[in-house]
Amino acid sequence: MKQQICILGSTGSIGTQALDVIEQHSDLYEVYALTANNRVEELARQARKFNPAAVVIANEAHYATLCKLLTDRPDIKVYAGKEALKQIVEAEPINMVLAAMVGFAGLEPTIAAIKARKKICLANKETLVVAGELICKLAQEHHASILPVDSEHSAIFQSLVGEDDNEIDKILLTCSGGPFRLFDRDRLQTVTAADALRHPTWDMGAKITIDSASLMNKGFEVMEAKWLFGVPADKIQVLIHPQSIVHSAVQFADGAVKAQLGVPDMRLPIQYAFSFPKRLPLKGDRLDLFTAHCLEFFEPDTEKFRCLALAYEAINRGGNMPCILNAANEVANEAFRHNKCSFLGMADIIDRTMQRATFDASPDLEVYLQTDAEARRIATEFVAEKAAAKG
Repeated sequence: MKQQICILGSTGSIGTQALDVIEQHSDLYEVYALTANNRVEELARQARKFNPAAVVIANEAHYATLCKLLTDRPDIKVYAGKEALKQIVEAEPINMVLAAMVGFAGLEPTIAAIKARKKICLANKETLVVAGELICKLAQEHHASILPVDSEHSAIFQSLVGEDDNEIDKILLTCSGGPFRLFDRDRLQTVTAADALRHPTWDMGAKITIDSASLMNKGFEVMEAKWLFGVPADKIQVLIHPQSIVHSAVQFADGAVKAQLGVPDMRLPIQYAFSFPKRLPLKGDRLDLFTAHCLEFFEPDTEKFRCLALAYEAINRGGNMPCILNAANEVANEAFRHNKCSFLGMADIIDRTMQRATFDASPDLEVYLQTDAEARRIATEFVAEKAAAKG
């Protein structure tokens, strides 16, 4: 029997690469459902190629267009809206749900998939950033497995396979440092979104690429690692590794370090999440250590890249503070991409939002939803202030 897969966010970077993995192993995997937010034409093209049972467009304004594009395919059911996203993951034939939506929007569909006891291949980091404690509790309660798709967390996971209960001394979480690694604050004042989108090693979506440039992405990944592997934040060390060859590592109590190395190719962690514990063949480049020349590691500069420091602050405060951080970052990230605030201004907006938004030490899902809405309103006000001052 082929494994039936639902891809939440099939038109994004992770979703399209997942479809390539599925196509390479069509004897093992089959697409049951595809979803997207706005890319209706791309979603229709994917549906025609992979013939899913259903497609969902989250933005209901595109429903009529999607129906028209698939009018000659009555075998493919078409749905729209946020509720449809939550309902589709519950479909009985689905074995795995790839959570590849970007941002807070991925939280509720992922929770629905966990409650339906699906295997979760998690690429939506905001799910654990915002509600890590709740997600881990629900996964345990409903016996749903969560396998990481982020390259760094997959590397950590692969390094831990076979180690059972051996004590972790430290997690070594690597990142390339982004395109501005060597810039001073004066140069950072004037960088543009176009500059930030030129990532030196990875091909990712715009939002994640900006987060990578600001190191907020790495702050999110520290939070993810905390929940995925049960390691406190003070035992998770961020390393700038420009070559992007060591995808992350684990140091054990005896001092031994295990790492996962490879070329920058997100299809590998996607496929490993699908196939675990088996390793399947994968077409693509292979790591050649003879041409790698050197492996460099540096400490991150949290004064220049304040977003990473703010992420650690949110982790240490706990409660709904990571939710506040995430909401403010989504607003600030979009503002930077639309030239409404500067690169360094993103951290200012996030910091001020964290200071003003209502703190709750013991949030539930309803509190997370309220917190997200409040923090977005506050951050949007700060963006407007900066835009007014700029213009």
